[in-house]
Amino acid sequence: MLSLELARPLSDEDQVVQAMDDASPTKWHLAHTTWFYEALILQNYLPSYKPFSEQFNYCFNSYYETQGERHPRASRGLLTRPSAAEVRDYRAHVDDALDKLMQTDRGQSPEVGELIELGINHEQQHQELLLTDILSLFASQPLKPAYLSPGLRSVAANEEAATFISFEGGVFRIGNRGEGFCYDNETSCHEAMIHPFRIADRCVTNGEYLTFIEDGAYANPLCWLSDGWATVKSQGWNAPGYWECEDGIWHQMTLGGLLPIDLQAPVSHVSFYEAEAFARWAGKRLPTEFEWEVASRGVDVCGNTLGRGALRPLPAGERDVDAPRQMFGDVWEWTASAYLPYPGYKPPAGAVGEYNGKFMCSQNVLRGASCVTPDGHSRRTYRNFFYPNQRWQFMGLRLAEDA
Repeated sequence: MLSLELARPLSDEDQVVQAMDDASPTKWHLAHTTWFYEALILQNYLPSYKPFSEQFNYCFNSYYETQGERHPRASRGLLTRPSAAEVRDYRAHVDDALDKLMQTDRGQSPEVGELIELGINHEQQHQELLLTDILSLFASQPLKPAYLSPGLRSVAANEEAATFISFEGGVFRIGNRGEGFCYDNETSCHEAMIHPFRIADRCVTNGEYLTFIEDGAYANPLCWLSDGWATVKSQGWNAPGYWECEDGIWHQMTLGGLLPIDLQAPVSHVSFYEAEAFARWAGKRLPTEFEWEVASRGVDVCGNTLGRGALRPLPAGERDVDAPRQMFGDVWEWTASAYLPYPGYKPPAGAVGEYNGKFMCSQNVLRGASCVTPDGHSRRTYRNFFYPNQRWQFMGLRLAEDA
């Protein structure tokens, strides 16, 4: 299974620790995704199921109030027990029970099938988080270890300025239309009025962002939203996450270790505040999530995601005069849109209803996919969401402007 394969390069010691409150230990990700199947499926649909441990519900519940008390998120790195080996045994126990469930009539029901599909997609989200959380941990280590040895670095031609592709305004259908799996926050499909706009054909690069830094933007309050400027000051930010400067040369911590900045690759690990400030400094703006979705139509849902094995953003490929590049892969792209429910949205009943809906406040939407998003876990209507100060994920941006 992919989750265990992603954990394989790590020692058991690596899998216990969390570097910050937003991140979780690898061991916890492996156990929590297992707990999801146990708590939401097996305990409700397999009468003969016996939990691996009655204590694991407290240890590995994340935010499901309906499932009872849980260990504090910021203290997950203190869970030295159960051991990583016990967590692997827990996964085997639950996998065996799921196999038994699937051999029953109840296991073949549409209701169970939908929950298992949700569980698979939930685990894919945590596979991405597992890697970004390991990056945050390794970046905090004095040895700057590599998760995997870096492959050959990309070789790109001299950076070309981004071009802007025009889109006509009008009323567009937005959201998932029932074509395959989607999360509840992608529904209901509705109409949105969009004014004519132009969007960049690629993401903002490290080289472009370096110019923003060298122009003194991190010391200029006029570039920032008020909350953004307060965050820059309180956090002491002067560059994207994981950037380090020594003797005037910038490096960035990656899953391949500490590497020189690739100037042609998309800038990553920037918060919404930094993305918005760059757009303001550049005389542009961020696209809305509706503009982004419209611009992605006609673009293949594929790119530099986990299966490619790069584990870092790569420069844009050959230019297409008619369609944007890099929309699926490399970096999740901040939009100007607040994370709010679509018209007519209703969260599902029960614990599953806690998955998305209760977070629709004070966060912003990102679209696309990143270099560590599992293959097949991308779609045009996918709505990722984070708080505007967060940047430990592979988060980047592309520019837009009014037409």
